[in-house]
Formats: sequence, C-alpha cells, structure tokens
Amino acid sequence: MSMSARWMTMSEERMEREHTHEHTESSPFILGDETPTEEELYDLAELFKVFGDSTRIKILYALLNADMSVGEIAKALSMTQSSISHQLRVLKQSRLVRFRREGKSIVYSLADDHVYTIMSQGLTHLEE
Repeated sequence: MSMSARWMTMSEERMEREHTHEHTESSPFILGDETPTEEELYDLAELFKVFGDSTRIKILYALLNADMSVGEIAKALSMTQSSISHQLRVLKQSRLVRFRREGKSIVYSLADDHVYTIMSQGLTHLEE
C-alpha cells in the first residue's frame, strides 16, 4: 500500500472535510485579493521551516494515529525522550501540536485539522 493510501485510510472523515472545503473570500491566495503582507509571508516561511526536519514530521505522523505522551512517542520512534521533547517544543511554538495534562502525564495531539491538511497535501504533491 502506498504512503498516500495509508494516509487516506487513517482519516477518511478529515479527507471528506478537505474535499468539500471551498475557497472563501477570506483566503489570502484567491486571485483578486490583496497579496499577503511581508510579515505574513515571513511567518509562512518560518512555519514551513518547521516542516524541514524529518524528526518533527515523524512526530506529527505518529500523532495522526493517537494522542501520545513524550515517552510513547519516543518508544514509537525509537528515540530518546530528550530529543522528542526538544522537537515537541518547536512544534508547540509553531502551534502545530497542543498538549493536555492527564494526571501526572502530558499528552500531545495535533493542534487542528490544518496540520493534517498540510501533511496530506505535501504527500500528494510528492506523488504527482
């Protein structure tokens, strides 16, 4: 099964929402709208830099399947908790993941469906 096929089966509901999404007048890239400001373009470039690290991509991919603690992510990716914590800090600062406390544990999840969409579109682009 191809990577995109596995990706699609993980969340058909999310894909359905993505396919039914229509561009709105608030979208910054519709022809006729004003070009994004320099600050917005800079912020967008900074966001894309976060996706430039394969460890961060692996963490996001793991969180697509389930919410996880640092220890669970480290075990799933065969990495140290320290390295996972460092990358989670970057992902939190970029608002790509969020966390909640469950007793003594902190559990991480994707911040919202936009993260899924960015990753899904990237994989689709690579397969074209």
